[in-house]
Amino acid sequence: MQTVSSKAFVLRGLAGIALAFALQAAVFSSETWPQFRGPSGQGTTRQTHLPRVWNRDEGIVWKTVLPGIGHSSPVHDGSVIWLTTAKKDGTSMSAVALDAASGRILHQVTIFTPAQIEEIHHSNSYASPTPVLHQGRLYVHFGTYGTACVETLSGQILWKNTGFPVAHDGGPGSSPIVHGDLLLLTLDGADTQRVVALELETGKMRWTRERSVPYPANPVTKRAFSTPLVIEHRGLPMLISPGAQQCHAYDPQTGQELWHVRFSGFSTVPRPVYNGQHCFLCTGFYQPELWAIDPGGSGNVTRTHIKWKFKGEVSETPSPLIVDDAVYVLSNKGILTILNAETGKRQGVLRMGGNYSASPILADRLAYFCNEEGMVKLVDSALAKPKIIQINRMEERIMASPAVLENDLIIRTDAALYRVHGSH
Repeated sequence: MQTVSSKAFVLRGLAGIALAFALQAAVFSSETWPQFRGPSGQGTTRQTHLPRVWNRDEGIVWKTVLPGIGHSSPVHDGSVIWLTTAKKDGTSMSAVALDAASGRILHQVTIFTPAQIEEIHHSNSYASPTPVLHQGRLYVHFGTYGTACVETLSGQILWKNTGFPVAHDGGPGSSPIVHGDLLLLTLDGADTQRVVALELETGKMRWTRERSVPYPANPVTKRAFSTPLVIEHRGLPMLISPGAQQCHAYDPQTGQELWHVRFSGFSTVPRPVYNGQHCFLCTGFYQPELWAIDPGGSGNVTRTHIKWKFKGEVSETPSPLIVDDAVYVLSNKGILTILNAETGKRQGVLRMGGNYSASPILADRLAYFCNEEGMVKLVDSALAKPKIIQINRMEERIMASPAVLENDLIIRTDAALYRVHGSH
């Protein structure tokens, strides 16, 4: 894998820097996609004319073969797309930037080259956490191997922090998020389970908080891989942070615990969602449930603030999607269940076909679902009985969640990154 340091990039010529500067200085009318699941962190977009139909010969604006392997989602600022990748054996972990207009690779920056590598689960990668873009900087996180900040204009690494080792026992999965002047990391391993806040400017720790609920002795049941969500409930900011067998709400600025719930699941992956009244949480592997939680409590609210529980086909990996007054939850084996958000009553079921790891997105009442077999399936939620209205086939497996850029889709497969325009 080729490595481009900031010095080498300058020596290669100033043309690339000038292009990147011009692109970043432009004023963009479209929204950015700065983190896992987009601006809201919940997979929704304001764009209303995303592509509906495409194939390998029509509708592909560009395709760029990517170095290495990774399941992280692409993020962008409107002009430059970033993602992370790694060698198959984990000995090199990098950030890659592509010109959104052409797909040309602008930067390839090696972040970490660890000497000791933890074995990963066969369905995971060493570059699964999605990076975060914020004010001209890219924040990348590779779990136990470390966290770093990259200046997006030059590709220069501004800081690294490798001070929070954790035994993932399967590889990294939780994506970092930005709140205020902090970068929030989730480190739920077989040995330690905690949330850490780093200063955006320096990478130094501001606070750390260990999970408060005791765990059983089995280390496997202590792991989790979820990405938290910051909400504001009745004027109070909360970091909703699922772990194994528990979910906590913290003050994102101080790490103070506000409340928690207890459940029996572990290896929790889906990111929670929030509709202004309730948080919706998937409880983890083996017998996953979907819980609706009133976030207005304090302390242990397991007996007092659970609005409802759904015990049918529930996701172990894809995150839920809020569609008007409903919650869409997709099982790994392709069963889509539509639940009333207020009551938890099942309103519909769709057999999607295939296996799913990527989280869905919603644009103008159309829900997009990418499966591991490389199919992108569109569900029209505006119908009385939502149904699949279109199936588009990519050339390779899809594990990463897609992003939206203007009226296009950015889709990462095992081998390449695509910009898809298609027909509407």
